[in-house]
Amino acid sequence: MLKPILLVEDDARDLELTLVALERSQLANEVIIVRDGAEALDYLNREGVHADRAEGNPAVILLDLKLPKVNGLEVLKAVRATANLKSIPVVMLTSSQTESDVVHSYELGVNAYVVKPVEFKQFVAAIADLGVFWAVLNEPPPGSLRATRRYE
Repeated sequence: MLKPILLVEDDARDLELTLVALERSQLANEVIIVRDGAEALDYLNREGVHADRAEGNPAVILLDLKLPKVNGLEVLKAVRATANLKSIPVVMLTSSQTESDVVHSYELGVNAYVVKPVEFKQFVAAIADLGVFWAVLNEPPPGSLRATRRYE
């Protein structure tokens, strides 16, 4: 079974564009959508409305920087501080090109920082490349569960 992709995005337009882009990349991974940082942490820690979700971590977290309740940097910091979460790849997917946001994200341990392209075709290509890399091509850390793929 393929591990899901956790998409943390509060903007309805960006959410729709990201889902279209992931669909066009033809990934079979389920996409779990949460709309704010607090819900992302609940999902990852299996708390609140996500207390009954299946065990296991997502293949990758696509994380917006500017989120309600708990911002993306705070989510990233919490993920990196939690033993069973810290090895999950996190991609900051944001419209912010502010140098301090980029620097702070990397200081907190983000795996990649991607500025959302404004042009639709570029956005679709960027998301498709991200999805394929992190969900299919990336080799997870030792000890992680990796889905077995069948090639027919």
